[in-house]
Amino acid sequence: MIQAIFFDFNGVIIDDEQLQMAAYQEVLREHSIELTEADYFGALGMDDKTFVRAAFARANKTLTDDVLGSVLSGKGTKHRKLIEGELPLFPGVVTFLQAASRSYQLGVVSMAGLNEIDYALQRSKLRSLFTVVVSAEDVSVCKPAPDCYRIALEKLNEQRRSDRKLPLMPAECLVVEDSPPGIESGKQAGMRTLGVTNTVAETVLRTAGADVVTANLADWNVDAVRHVFN
Repeated sequence: MIQAIFFDFNGVIIDDEQLQMAAYQEVLREHSIELTEADYFGALGMDDKTFVRAAFARANKTLTDDVLGSVLSGKGTKHRKLIEGELPLFPGVVTFLQAASRSYQLGVVSMAGLNEIDYALQRSKLRSLFTVVVSAEDVSVCKPAPDCYRIALEKLNEQRRSDRKLPLMPAECLVVEDSPPGIESGKQAGMRTLGVTNTVAETVLRTAGADVVTANLADWNVDAVRHVFN
């Protein structure tokens, strides 16, 4: 029986993959690097540092720590500017999160930086719904490695122990992801997986091993989770 739900962030809660790509394209162009759509979407699951290193490696350009820091800072500034108007949350996601939080413990598990995650969650008044948040700063390897989801469960169980509740097993956790590396990460951690076709096609998510694939979270509620995954 599912007791906790872990959500990826970019591409699941916030609809900003295209905006992330645009911010990267602009800042990388300053270093004479052209980032294609194939380059960007072929790197789903990477954290920002790994992504920038890969971009410079493809272009056969040297990347110093100073340049890395400058690129990351520039990308962060440009991305923040792109979402400073209306925060691009996916339709139906707020309703689903609010309903799910009344029946399950929730977590965010993302390769985004903590500042980026916290900014959106605080601004959308969703932060209080999540028991745990795992960001790029918490792990040393990116998805599809299972480390991020294992760390999320460890953090959740620490909280449960302090609340005098029994710890959860991986099979009692549901992972909601929009990319193959994310699905593979959750599967390797021993968790159930729900793929959302916000970023890639249904066949791609099913090939990655998603237990269930849906077009959007607006079609889901607590009863649906219980019926499908319990």
